[in-house]
Formats: sequence, structure tokens, C-alpha cells
Amino acid sequence: MHSSDRLPIRQGTPSQLPPLKRHHSAHYYAHRVRESLTTRVSKTLCVIFLSLLLIVGIIMFILWLSLRPHRPRFHIHEFSIPGLAQATGFENAELNFNVTARNPNQHIGIYYNSTEAFVYYKDQRVGATPLAEPFYQEPKNTTILAATLSGATLTVNSQRWKEFMNDRAQGRVAFRLEIVSSIRFKVSTWWESKHHRMHANCDAIVGQDGLLLATSTNKRCTMYFT
Repeated sequence: MHSSDRLPIRQGTPSQLPPLKRHHSAHYYAHRVRESLTTRVSKTLCVIFLSLLLIVGIIMFILWLSLRPHRPRFHIHEFSIPGLAQATGFENAELNFNVTARNPNQHIGIYYNSTEAFVYYKDQRVGATPLAEPFYQEPKNTTILAATLSGATLTVNSQRWKEFMNDRAQGRVAFRLEIVSSIRFKVSTWWESKHHRMHANCDAIVGQDGLLLATSTNKRCTMYFT
């Protein structure tokens, strides 16, 4: 046979040869499909769980905002010592005041234990009286607390009255009214807070006529708990 009749032989390195095609079994492809489905299901469940967690978190935050107790608000409206404008006022000295307690909560009621009132002049107590028996205050409700101090409840001697009159000559006499009670918050019938000792301090400045000055009228009282 002549050399021209021979078939050409491809020469080259193994890296230059065409790759061999691998044929996988049906079991292999079924395993890959199962792995893909498992991954997709895991991702879907993870997304659902995170979404539910976010929704629950938002709901809990909204509930916390709506059910978070807000402290009551006290305002002083009247405070007077009628005898301050009279030369012999000490003989029939009395003190009158009127404050309001407001429950600003939308869904939370407030229980008040026995409430007391104390009057101070230059940080010295000059009067004290029981103000209210225990009561329950509905949400978004306002309660009026008023009293008159005289006799045994108003501990003012002649020397103290002279100090009142000296301040009156300057145009104003400054007092501090303190409302004290133990309160607890209530949400419907399923939750009640512990007791909190509440103090509401109201600045009461009266003029020469013994009546509350306009700068103190309807003024909000400061509050703190002990």
C-alpha cells in the first residue's frame, strides 16, 4: 500500500484532545433535584419565619406604645388665704385650694389609695389634711380634689402669720402644695402594676388679696415617685 492510501493520524498532547462527555445516571439527577428542592424550601421557610418575626415585633411595639402607662397630670386652679388681706385675718385663718388630677391614658385606669395634701411655706409645713378616700379613675378622666384647711389642719402661729404679712407687703406670698398618694395602674381585668408612691408638687403664689396669681393659675404640677 502506498503512503498516500494511509489514514492521517492526529498527533498532539493529551490536553489538546477533546474532553470526554460524562453520562450521569438517573439516580444522580434525582439527587440533584432533591437538593435543589430542599434548598428552595429552606429559603422559603426562613423568609416566612423572618417575616412573621418582624410582624410580631411590630405588633408588640404598637401594643407597648398604646399600653405603656403615663403618669397622672395635676394642675392647680385655685389657692387662697382670704384672711391675708385683713388685719385680723390670723384669728380666723383658713386656706382653700382646688386641683385636678387627669388620667391621660387611653386604655389604662388608675387606682388611688388614700390621698393627702400638705402645704409648705419656705419648706416648713403649715398645713395638712386628708384629701380623698381610695378611688378608681377611669381612662381619659379628670378628678377634682379640693379642701379647706383651718383650725387643727392649719398650723400657723402668730409669728408665721407675721412672715406671711411681710411677704404680702412685697406683693406676693409663695406656698407649695403637695399631693401624696399611692397609685397603681390597671389594664382591663388582666394586668395591674405594683404600687407607686406619688408626689405632685404645685407652686402656689398668692398676691396681696390672698388669691392665686395669674402666673400660678392652671399651672401644671411637677411629679415624682418614691
